[in-house]
Amino acid sequence: MYNAMIMHTPAKQSPINLTSVPSLPTNPERVVCIKIARPHPGPLPRGEGEVVPASWPGNGARLARIQGFSARVLRGDLTRHLLPAWHLSFLCAALLVACGCNTLPRAGRPEPRQGDEIVAAGQFFHTGTRVVLWLDPGGYDAYRVERRFAPLEKSGWEASQEDVKTLNSPNRYGLRRASLSSNELERVRGGGWDLPLLQRVVDQFVLHFDVAGTSQTCFRTLQDDRGLSVHFMLDLDGTIYQTLDLKERAFHATTSNDRSVGVEIANLGAYPANGKNPLGEWYHTNAAGQTTIIIPERFAGGGLRTTNFAGHPARNEPVQGKIQNEDLVQYDFTREQYAALTQLTASLCRIFPKLKCQYPVDAAGNLITHKLPNAELRNYQGVLGHYHIQTDKVDPGPALDWDRVIGGARRLLGIEAPKATPPAGPLLTPRARDLLR
Repeated sequence: MYNAMIMHTPAKQSPINLTSVPSLPTNPERVVCIKIARPHPGPLPRGEGEVVPASWPGNGARLARIQGFSARVLRGDLTRHLLPAWHLSFLCAALLVACGCNTLPRAGRPEPRQGDEIVAAGQFFHTGTRVVLWLDPGGYDAYRVERRFAPLEKSGWEASQEDVKTLNSPNRYGLRRASLSSNELERVRGGGWDLPLLQRVVDQFVLHFDVAGTSQTCFRTLQDDRGLSVHFMLDLDGTIYQTLDLKERAFHATTSNDRSVGVEIANLGAYPANGKNPLGEWYHTNAAGQTTIIIPERFAGGGLRTTNFAGHPARNEPVQGKIQNEDLVQYDFTREQYAALTQLTASLCRIFPKLKCQYPVDAAGNLITHKLPNAELRNYQGVLGHYHIQTDKVDPGPALDWDRVIGGARRLLGIEAPKATPPAGPLLTPRARDLLR
C-alpha cells in the first residue's frame, strides 16, 4: 500500500476517513489525499503527500476501492462538493477519529513494498508476481565484485583472478552506450539515468533457459564462473530474481546487450533428439504417469523459496522441435514460470513503450525458429529468444509456448480480449497464491 496526493492548491487539511468513495472531486479548489488499496501498475510515488496531477491514472471513477480519504473543509460545504447526502453519517463519524493527511513524509517513516516490484532507472514498478530484488534478503546481487558462493576469504577479486581464469573483470555488467550522444554518456556514466532516456534505449526482451536447473545454480555460473550477468532469473517455483537495475547493460546477449533486458528461465535446456541428455536425472514419472521435477541431492534443494515445492512441466511429455534447423528435445517450463513470465512481460512492455508485445514471425505468422538476419534483428522491437540473436544458441528451446506468454501478456495489457475458454488448471503467480491462503 502506498500514499498519493492529488493537489490543486496547497492548504491545511481537516481529515475525513471513509471506507469507500464513489468518485473524486474535480473542483480546482479542493485538496484530496488518497490511500490506494490496490497498487497501480506503474511507478510508485516515493512518499506520503507527494504531488500527483489530477489526471493521474486511477483518479475518479477508475478507483475501484479507496481505503483512506481526507480532504480540506472549505466554508462547511464539503458534503455538497464531495459526498452524496447518504454518506453524511459516515462523515460525522469519521471526523471523530481523524488523524490528518500530511503534505510531507514523516522523518524516518518506512515506505512499505508489496513484494512484486522491479526497478528501472531507480523507480519501482509493480508486476503482480513475486519478485526478489538484489536489495532483498536472499536476493542475488550482480553489482558485487566478490564471488557469491566461494569461501569468504577467497571470494575477493584478487583471489578470484587466481582461482578462476575465465573471470577477466571485477564487473559483470557495463554501460548502455549505443544510441547515446557524448553528452548523454557523460551524464549517465555515473549512474544518472532517468526513465525517459532508458525508455528511448530499451526495445528488446530476450528469453533464455539457464541449463542450470535452478536460479541459484544459474547465478553461481554467471557470477562466480563466467563473469556474465542477466537482469532477471525465473526459478522453477515462479519466483523472479532481479540482479541489476534495468538501466545497466547486462552481459547476456552479445549484440543486443545495449538495447535489451534479459531473463534466464530455470530449465535444463534442449538436447539433440537422438543423443544423450541429463533430463532423466531431473524429470521423473510417477505411477499415475505425471512427470515431476526432482532436484538432485547434490544441489541441496536448489535454493527454491517455496518450501516443499513440487514442480511439474506444463506439458507432461518432452517437447520435440527444430531450432536453428536442429531437431531438439526439451521438457516444458512449469505453470508457475509461465504465469510469472507473462506478468513480467506485460510489465516490461508497459514500462518501455518501444518494447512491443510480440515475438518474431514469418510472412505466414509462424514463429521464426532461427537467427534473424542482421537487418531484421537491427530493426526488431519486441520479445525474442537468444537463438534469434546468435546462430550458436538454441534457448529458450522448442518447448516454450510463445502464444501462451505473449497472448497472456497482451490480454493483461488490454491489447486482446481474454479467450472464451481459459487454459486448464490454475495459472497463479506465487504472489496470487499467497494472497489466496
